Amino acid sequence: MVQITLNTLKRHRAENTKFSVVTAYDACFTRIASEAGVDAILVGDSLGMVLQGHKSTLPVTVADIAYHTQSVAAASTHCLIVADIPFMASATTQDAVDSARELMQAGAHIVKVEGGSNLADLIKLYLDQGVATCCHLGLTPQFVNQFGGYRVQGRTDEAAKRLIDAAATLDQAGTDVILLECVPNHVTDAIMKVTTVPVIGIGAGPSTTGQVLVMHDLLGITPGKSARFVKNFMETADSIQDAFKLYDQAVKNGSFPAAEHCFEN
Repeated sequence: MVQITLNTLKRHRAENTKFSVVTAYDACFTRIASEAGVDAILVGDSLGMVLQGHKSTLPVTVADIAYHTQSVAAASTHCLIVADIPFMASATTQDAVDSARELMQAGAHIVKVEGGSNLADLIKLYLDQGVATCCHLGLTPQFVNQFGGYRVQGRTDEAAKRLIDAAATLDQAGTDVILLECVPNHVTDAIMKVTTVPVIGIGAGPSTTGQVLVMHDLLGITPGKSARFVKNFMETADSIQDAFKLYDQAVKNGSFPAAEHCFEN
C-alpha cells in the first residue's frame, strides 16, 4: 500500500472524501489494522485506561507513549502515525519541545495536543520546528476533572461558539489536523465551515473528514456500557481483521457514524 501522509489527509478534505483512524498500541494490532486498509493509527493516551487499567488518561507518561509508538512504527506498512502528548507534557516550552522530540523520534508523524484556543502559540512553536500537529477539541479527556466527568461539549450556544472560535483560531495558527470528540452535529458542521484542515471525529457526527475509534471499542471488548458513538464491528465480522475492514469500509462509504452514534444537541 502507498504510504499515507499528511498530504493524503489534505486531499481527502479538498475532495470531500473520508479516511479511517484507529487507536493501536502494539505491533500485532498495527499489522492487522494496516492490512485491513486503515489509513492512520493513533497511539492514544487512552492506553492508560484500556491497557494500564487506570480510571483516566492522566497517569500516562511521554515514555509510555514513546514506547508504544515505537512498537506501532515497527509494524505499520503504510499508516500515518499520530501520537498523543500526555497530560501536562507540554505545560512549558521546554516540556513541549522535549515531548515532541521524543515522540517524533519514536516514529510519530504527527503529535496530538488537547485544549482550545490557548494552543495557538504551541502550534506556532511546533510549526517552526517542523512538527506536524493535531489539535484535540471538545471532550478532551485530560480535562476530565475540570469537566466533572466525560460529558458532551458544546451543547449551549456559548460553549458551541467557544469551540467554533477555537477551531478557527487553531486552523489559522497552522495546525495540520483537528480532532473533535463528543460534540453535537451542528457544532461540527459549523467547524467544518470555518476550517480548511482535515477534521477527525469521534462522537462528532458524519460531516468530518475522518473518523477514529479506540480499537477495543470497535472490537467490543471494552468492559461496561459502550459510549453512544461506539459501534461493535465484531458483531458481524468473521475475524478481528474483518472487523477492522468493516470499520474502514463503513467510514469510507459514510454508513458510520449513523444517527444513533451522534449527538444532535
